[in-house]
Amino acid sequence: MTSSPSEPQGSTTTVFNTKGAHEARQNRTREMQLIPEALARAHMEERLRDAAAGRQATHVLMARRMQRRAERVSKRARRALAMAVMQ
Repeated sequence: MTSSPSEPQGSTTTVFNTKGAHEARQNRTREMQLIPEALARAHMEERLRDAAAGRQATHVLMARRMQRRAERVSKRARRALAMAVMQ
C-alpha cells in the first residue's frame, strides 16, 4: 500500500502485483502442453516393459524345448548303449 503527499493522512491505495499470477498462468500452460509428452513417454515405457517380458517368456519357452530335446536325445543314447552292451 502506498500513500502520496497529496492524499489525506490515513488514506491508502492498494498496489496489485500481477507478475506472480502471470508467471503461475504461464507455468500452468506449459505444464498442460507437456502432459501429452509425459503420457506418450509413460506409454512407451510400458510397451518396452511388455516387450522385455515377452522376450523373457520366449527365452524360457525355448530353453524348455531345448531341455526336452536334450532329454530325448540322452534317452536314445542310453538305449543305444544298452542295446550295444546286451549284444
